[in-house]
Amino acid sequence: MSELIVMLTHNDVTVENARQIFAECKDLPVTFWGFKNIGLPLDQMKELVADMKAAGKTTFLEVVTLQEKDCMEGAEMAESCGFDYLLGTVYFESVAQYAKEHSIAYLPFCGTVTGHPSILSGSIEEIVADGLQLQKLGVQGTDLLAYRHKEDPENLIRELCARLTMPVIVAGSISTFERIDLVEEINPWAYTIGSALFEHKFSTATTFRGQLEAVLNHIAERDV
Repeated sequence: MSELIVMLTHNDVTVENARQIFAECKDLPVTFWGFKNIGLPLDQMKELVADMKAAGKTTFLEVVTLQEKDCMEGAEMAESCGFDYLLGTVYFESVAQYAKEHSIAYLPFCGTVTGHPSILSGSIEEIVADGLQLQKLGVQGTDLLAYRHKEDPENLIRELCARLTMPVIVAGSISTFERIDLVEEINPWAYTIGSALFEHKFSTATTFRGQLEAVLNHIAERDV
């Protein structure tokens, strides 16, 4: 069974009231929580991570900036805030070394990622080859923007998960129960849901908590 990472982000930006939303949902049976490096001042990010840690959660920072300087700033932000995992960035040896020195698990994007919100390009074989190269470089896993890839996201997930032995996180645009079911069937290590919860994609509930409860109920029912 894949792990769900709840992202307090909308359109690749952390929402302003992320701390309040987490407080309203922290009792739900979700261990993995995260947000982006864009959207909140650093002091508020630190407060939110502290809240998550106090509630026994595992924390993920997804960095959606792509230049080496910006990626390194994201890694430094992850260390400053006390995140457990650094997701995203284009792979840079400097970032990987920094993460290693500070005991942060590093799962960079695989494939060619551009723009904001991020788009994934390249053939399935090219993306898989990049994932295999990242695996050789010794990162702890990879962050796959499968549904930001326009050609064949489902087969992309299948191929990457079949070919890699390290953890794969499927991130971005998981916005229907059908996509949840498909990802759960393929069984990557984890997948993220963020914007769809804010856009009320999963039920008629008008709150973030109500949407997340609908997702959790669906997952529980399919695993019976």
